[in-house]
Amino acid sequence: MTDATTAAIPPTLPKYREAIRQRGRTALIVLFIVVAIVGVAAAAWIAWRAGDPAGSGLSILFAVIPLPLLWFVYWWLDRYEPEPRRYKLAAFVWGGVIAVAIALALEIWIQETWDLSDKKMASFIAPLVEEPAKCLFLALTFVRARRVIDGFLDGLIYAGFVGIGFAFIENIGYYASSYLGSPDIQVAGAEGVTATFVVRGLFSPFAHPLFTSAFGIAIGLAAGRRSRTLKILISLAGVVVSIGLHALWNGSLSYGGGAGFLLAYLILAALLVGLAVLAIIVRTRQVRILERSLSYVAQRGWIHPAEIPYLSHFGYRKAARKYAKGEGGKVAAQVVTRYQRLATEMAFLHDGLMSGRQIPHGVERTYALLDAMYELRPMLRFPPALQSTVSHF
Repeated sequence: MTDATTAAIPPTLPKYREAIRQRGRTALIVLFIVVAIVGVAAAAWIAWRAGDPAGSGLSILFAVIPLPLLWFVYWWLDRYEPEPRRYKLAAFVWGGVIAVAIALALEIWIQETWDLSDKKMASFIAPLVEEPAKCLFLALTFVRARRVIDGFLDGLIYAGFVGIGFAFIENIGYYASSYLGSPDIQVAGAEGVTATFVVRGLFSPFAHPLFTSAFGIAIGLAAGRRSRTLKILISLAGVVVSIGLHALWNGSLSYGGGAGFLLAYLILAALLVGLAVLAIIVRTRQVRILERSLSYVAQRGWIHPAEIPYLSHFGYRKAARKYAKGEGGKVAAQVVTRYQRLATEMAFLHDGLMSGRQIPHGVERTYALLDAMYELRPMLRFPPALQSTVSHF
């Protein structure tokens, strides 16, 4: 399906600028780039503490191995209504640099002040300072840009990226320590690192994302509430649950022995499976929401009904991009990709408004997205309309 009036495909796709931009955005991007560079240097320094190049290399390698799987899981959950890439990267950087720095500083101060044992620090203090340090990113993001976290899945995704970043840096430290060995653990060197990797990298890579997910879910639920008091109570409950899950895991390692650890592991594994099932259900529901909203938008004449399959189903979306590339080249495919992204954001935003949710600048953003879509429509190269959509409308 192609508009009756088409425009020539430009040699390059014009850069898209959001109609409603937040103040200080550029400064924050620059700040997080600087923090990320500091994080890379810190990771290298932590790995260097392993004592030799072999230990440093193994520490970084084993910390990197789970990342592709973890990133893929949250990317898959985020496919229908992709969150801004800069926020996801910022969540990872926060978890790996800022949250680690906050937690480490507090833990050192608390241990030096009260002279607590390592078991008490790991079981009680670490969860108490690490989870709020991670959750702070979601809280600040929600306060600064409420439109970024507007539901259960959004909170879950950002919590996941924060947890991945935190675990990545923490794992480098654990692997470096395992390489050096300790009086309590006789296995050191490559064997020590491998043993630690099996526990942390293979059997519990989702631990930190799971802990912080409780707060991510809470703040996602709080986003849909009108009462400020209820928002605060739900968010506080999320932090408490995050701390509790973390304490259950660390406490089982410190005090539970083999049986306690196994029980805690099974409990957290069951929670993870349940969370995964719930996330998949919510993600599947997004398909129905998208189709419903696009159908309503088409009835209002904002888009053509024949566009709906090419905007809502991954198979048809991919086919539309392939068709555009064959008809007009790489830039034509980019036009379709941007149009699909804008339409998806507009549809979810419109559905939220029609559901009565309070969305900052919701109406203005909806019309701004439609304007951006209209600018692209003369350049669209969509496939012919599917017969089912033509007969339906």
